[in-house]
Amino acid sequence: MRIALVSDIHGNLAALEAVAADIRRRGADQVVNLGDNLSGPLLPRETAQWLMASDWLSLAGNHERQVLRLRPGTGGASDQFAHAQLTEAEFAWMRSLTHTLRLNEDVLLCHGSPRSDHEYLLETLDGHTVRAATPAEIDERLSGQYAPLIACGHTHVPRQVRLGAGALLVNPGSVGLQAYGDNHPVAHKVENGTPDACYAIAERTAQGWQVAHHRVHYDHESMAVRAQGHGRPEWAHALRTGLMPA
Repeated sequence: MRIALVSDIHGNLAALEAVAADIRRRGADQVVNLGDNLSGPLLPRETAQWLMASDWLSLAGNHERQVLRLRPGTGGASDQFAHAQLTEAEFAWMRSLTHTLRLNEDVLLCHGSPRSDHEYLLETLDGHTVRAATPAEIDERLSGQYAPLIACGHTHVPRQVRLGAGALLVNPGSVGLQAYGDNHPVAHKVENGTPDACYAIAERTAQGWQVAHHRVHYDHESMAVRAQGHGRPEWAHALRTGLMPA
């Protein structure tokens, strides 16, 4: 069984289409999308329509929740932009999604952690720095939920961790945004140092689950120009470089 894992598209349709083409080339029995699909100054409505027409299994991320709860004059610029572009059809689709799902007895899916769509599972904020989470921290955030394969998103950091109990945890990284800054709960930034889109393929073998991470080149300049045109120069810089502006 081969499962392609994607996450954190953030309205980047060019990256999504490139990743989808790469998945078709490599082959997968199922594609799972772990959420944060639309928020950002790019193509939220078109991205939603692409996902709605696909046979991918999609989860909600924290930004789906935030966009759905948005009220006039509230929320961040990325959520506000997405909200303004969407119609009731896209909102209805978003409302149908959950942030945690047990795919089968082997596979547990979540956007952040099983207990929260906004909690980092494989990373920890240490002051203003993001570091790899310890096994004890991961275990506490799992809240007793285990599976041979656990997939999460949210931090945009491609990573895999194998716990002592044998569970393989994987974050496929972000399809659409390779660097970001956040002020929750304190100011910090995440940078992958490349504009290329990320995803992963998990395969069940005789030796258990194995994961391969993949990076896909795409026309990031077209998305950077779009972000710049919508008044988001920091997004344009991140899309071009995988780094936040100094």
